[in-house]
Amino acid sequence: MQIHPHSEFHQSNNHPEQGLQKLLDRLVKSIERNELVRQTTNQLRELLQVDRVVLYYFYGQWQGQVTFESLSSQEFSILGSTGPDDCFNDEYAALYLAGRVRAIADIELEPIELCHRDFLRSMQVRANLVVPILIPRGLWGLLAAHHCQGSHDWSPLDIEIMQTAAQTLATDHNILES
Repeated sequence: MQIHPHSEFHQSNNHPEQGLQKLLDRLVKSIERNELVRQTTNQLRELLQVDRVVLYYFYGQWQGQVTFESLSSQEFSILGSTGPDDCFNDEYAALYLAGRVRAIADIELEPIELCHRDFLRSMQVRANLVVPILIPRGLWGLLAAHHCQGSHDWSPLDIEIMQTAAQTLATDHNILES
């Protein structure tokens, strides 16, 4: 019996349709995941009557970026922005890993770290509601509702709606496999 080190490669060359099918399957999952996130952020923004709802996705150890947003006005776009390197650390990550929900009615009145306040100001945030998206392997992302035009009192129902949305995302098979 002869062993060929690149036998998997040769098999895929003999059956290019298998490689194409895998690519198409990944593409379909990505489209389905993206559509779920898009619908979720749009519904949340409308239900909560806020200026912006975003998904902050972690692609590395506490490093991530805004990958989806739903906006009341294009002027509030922060798509692609990343968090401040020195502000979100292991301490904050541990809180969100434990299920922390953070509701701030007015960032100017809330006792928060200066770097956090400056970061929120830089994104035009005046009120902030953040819930974690937790999957079995850890913190996948953060779902955040931002009100930019003024303070916003978050009701228990607002928080429940956000938590339910985060749980829906966390249990979707396309997200679990991403």
